[in-house]
Order: sequence, then C-alpha cells, then structure tokens
Amino acid sequence: MDGPHGLGVRAEDLGLKGPRGWAFRGIGVDAEPGSLIAIAGPSGSGRTCLLLALTGRMKPTEGYARIGQSELPKRMAAVRRFSALAHVPGVTDLEPALSVAEHLRERALLQRRFGGSVRGLLRPRAERVTEARLRVDGALAAAGLDREALPKGSRTAVRDLERVEALRLSVALALIGRPRLLGIDDTDLKLSEAERAEVWALLRSLTETGTTVVAVCSEAPEDAVVVSTRPTDGPAEREAQNVQNLQKDRQDRHDHEDKEAADALAEAGRA
Repeated sequence: MDGPHGLGVRAEDLGLKGPRGWAFRGIGVDAEPGSLIAIAGPSGSGRTCLLLALTGRMKPTEGYARIGQSELPKRMAAVRRFSALAHVPGVTDLEPALSVAEHLRERALLQRRFGGSVRGLLRPRAERVTEARLRVDGALAAAGLDREALPKGSRTAVRDLERVEALRLSVALALIGRPRLLGIDDTDLKLSEAERAEVWALLRSLTETGTTVVAVCSEAPEDAVVVSTRPTDGPAEREAQNVQNLQKDRQDRHDHEDKEAADALAEAGRA
C-alpha cells in the first residue's frame, strides 16, 4: 500500500516502440513508495522515454505498469496529475534570460491557476498569495537552493547559474506542485564526482520526505533501485556482432591484399 506521499512503481516487460524501432523493451521495476529509482544506461538507450512513460507522458506499447493505484497506459492522465518532471531537455527547459524569481513566480501562478481546486481560486487574494509564497519557500528549501547565496540573489539569470544550481532550480519548480512522484532527467550529465554526490544526496533527501524519485543517470548509486536500459547481449545480438566481425575480417584481408599488390607493382616499376 502506498504511503501518505510517495507512490510505489511496478512494471513488467514494459516496452515502447517508436517510428525507428524499440526505444526500450522488457523493462521491469519493483519499487516501494518513497524509493530512489535510478534509470541507468548509455545515452540513446531509451532512458528518457522510460522516464516519460513512468510519469504518464508517453504511452507504452507493451507490458504492464502500475504507479500507485493507477495502471498504465489506461490512467496516464491520473499519473500526470500526481507526478512532475525536472531537468528534462525539451520539456522543462529553463529560459536563460529569465531570473530565478521570474521562473518561480511564473510556476506559482501556473500552479494556482491549473493545479488547484475551484474552491482555492475563490479564496481571498491575500490567502492565495500567502499559499503561493509558502509553496515556493518550501520547494526551494527541499531543493536546497538558497536564493541569497546566488550572485544577484533572486534576480540572478538562469544563464549565470552553475550547473548544479540550475538543476536545483528545476527541481524546486517541479516541487511547487507537491508531486508524489518526481522524475529527473540527465541527473549526472557533465558533473564532477563531487557534484554527482551532491545531487544524489539531494534526491535521497526528497525520498526521506516520502516522495518517490525516478532519476535518469549514466551510473547509479548503490542504494538506488536500479532499472537498466542497457541492451541485453542475447543470441540475436551476438549473432549480429559475429556477422559484423566476419565482415570486418574480410574487409581487412581485402585491404591487406590490395596493399601487397600495390607494393609489388611499385617494386616492379622501380626495377
């Protein structure tokens, strides 16, 4: 049974096929509410597609998945309502020219307009403003982003943020909606070892409050529930590799024979 905040994530033989073939296939997940789930694998192995599928943004082609009490793909809309995304290229991109304050203000307005109830919209303005401020402050604290420590405080433009600061801001924006499931892409992309440790510590702290976190990475930490998108080396893959190796051997032999013939002609010319 799910806890008061996070959601359990279950999947079996989950796959998604696109115009160019399978983005991922045969994925299994079994994670309790409040887990740190790491989707690990090389770039181009379907990591982001799997993240979007588990958060209700892409429709699986085959297999079974359940997020909390909601089955996929039947209840994708329900999963989207209680999940949020951060740091996903092409989906949650930050505007480089806008300041931290502007991003936070925009997200709070969107949350108030589309994420709340009709009753909430009818509350006095002062109450709504106070609620928005509490949400923003809570999200920033959870994401570990101290506005006062930034070069120009809240007026700091996104383009002037360090890589980890930008990631923390993206996480904070996602947390304003108080999601029960948080998906994060490119968690460790272009980060130093120390920065990676810092980011994983942040994500663990979110799970400690009950939020289930699904994070795409190239290398998963030991304490995470690891879901690998690395292609399996099955019989078909081995056969394809054998054919590839045979073709390469043949080409190498042909190249060697051509070189020997050319050398012989050159030697004959000199004689």
